[in-house]
Amino acid sequence: MTDYTGKAALVTGAVSGLGLGIAKAFAGAGMRLALGYRKEGDREEAARWFGDAGHPDPLFVRLDVADRDNWAEVRDTIAAELGPLHILCNNAGVSVFGPMDEASYDDWDWIMAVNFGGIVNSLVTMLPGMQAHGEPGHVVNVASMAAHLAGPQAGIYTASKFAVRGLTESLRYNLAPTNLKVSLMCPGLIATNAYRSALSRPAEFGESGLGPADAATLDTLAPAFAHGMSIEEAGERLLAGMRRGDFWIFSHGEYEQDFDAIHDELVSALPPVDASPGRLEIERLRREANKLALERKISLTDLVE
Repeated sequence: MTDYTGKAALVTGAVSGLGLGIAKAFAGAGMRLALGYRKEGDREEAARWFGDAGHPDPLFVRLDVADRDNWAEVRDTIAAELGPLHILCNNAGVSVFGPMDEASYDDWDWIMAVNFGGIVNSLVTMLPGMQAHGEPGHVVNVASMAAHLAGPQAGIYTASKFAVRGLTESLRYNLAPTNLKVSLMCPGLIATNAYRSALSRPAEFGESGLGPADAATLDTLAPAFAHGMSIEEAGERLLAGMRRGDFWIFSHGEYEQDFDAIHDELVSALPPVDASPGRLEIERLRREANKLALERKISLTDLVE
């Protein structure tokens, strides 16, 4: 079992919701924490919890994950205050509800800038230092079961989480030969108020094709979210998956029926195999290259010869 005592960890979106649950689990594992936050009130509440629980004070860093300059500032602050970073947990995310065919550019740009762009900014900023120090480390990207299950009311959110899934599956191969492990967490329903994130939408993305965010309408989702897993349990399940070295970390187990249906639909859509021997050989090389990528760095030539 991996011992994280004394390891430095950054969690984004970490002072409320699932991010706070992850932070609590990491604190219990003895990590030294840097916690990204946006709202001062949430930061104060989180700080009180750490004090009451007897944990060391985290390093709170104000972080807009869509702001690349802010990321550079956070990187330098962590280096100065905590030293080498070992655990990078990209958790920050937002959502908006409504049909995609009515969405504006601002709807798309806001969700993608945070949910996908925020992780891109994190990786470009933080990975070089994490690789350079040479010590074992771990990158965790938090997506959602929406990275697997599409639906009619959260299409932009779903698209962003599918993108995070694709990014992280590829990153797994790229970092396999390095000192860094990679995990993708896809949680199901969590008992948070994440459904209200549209109420904190920045003014620069204010032109919504879905209409203004209405607290009363959004709060009709509260009873559903109240049935969600606690943030503490979800955080502990993430930590357990990291300790095992899992790539896929599913906190919820109630999706076998959905995965079976997706599998059956995809397989039934495949036409009979009529590929030439040459094409089949290219696919074989691709599969072999993917296996090799989990052991060493590969090049384009590995895909074709």
